[in-house]
Amino acid sequence: MAKAVLQANLVAAKDVSTLNANFKYASGDIDNGNVFQKGDLSTAAGEEQTYIPTLPATDQFTDLWMAFSPEDVILSDAMGNDYKIGINDPRNFTNIAGTIFSGFKPQVGDIITLTADGISGDSNDYVIPANSTAKLAFAAAALDAGLSFKVLDTTYLSIPSGTWGSQRVTAYKLECVQI
Repeated sequence: MAKAVLQANLVAAKDVSTLNANFKYASGDIDNGNVFQKGDLSTAAGEEQTYIPTLPATDQFTDLWMAFSPEDVILSDAMGNDYKIGINDPRNFTNIAGTIFSGFKPQVGDIITLTADGISGDSNDYVIPANSTAKLAFAAAALDAGLSFKVLDTTYLSIPSGTWGSQRVTAYKLECVQI
């Protein structure tokens, strides 16, 4: 199953270090573009400044963070194998359960592009968190309170797959309109 690919087009976290953090989630894999609560600091040796995230609780979608580890540093497949640069398709990447990964706190005005694999449901005008899952979902409206993205455009990302055929993968350009 292909994993989401996240492109951070214009993101405040690129310029503000306090909007970036390290996380370690032991209960499952976290794909780039998934969202979660920051959680508590880890107390494990060697994990200073690493947080233990939790999935968004039912209808508690404020103060969420988004996974965003560089796919070109280390790629991990579903079998737990890690690879350095050279994997042809970044859709094979995921943040394997129990490994430290990077994330950022979205801000109003941030613009990202996320492949369709990172959003559940049928295409709509907004993308919001869903109950008890890290994956975003399409919605007809922004939340009254909580992380919400407006769909600016249905577009594509060119992703090399190492095979013949189209390298265009459906994606959505999103603007954060509420945190």
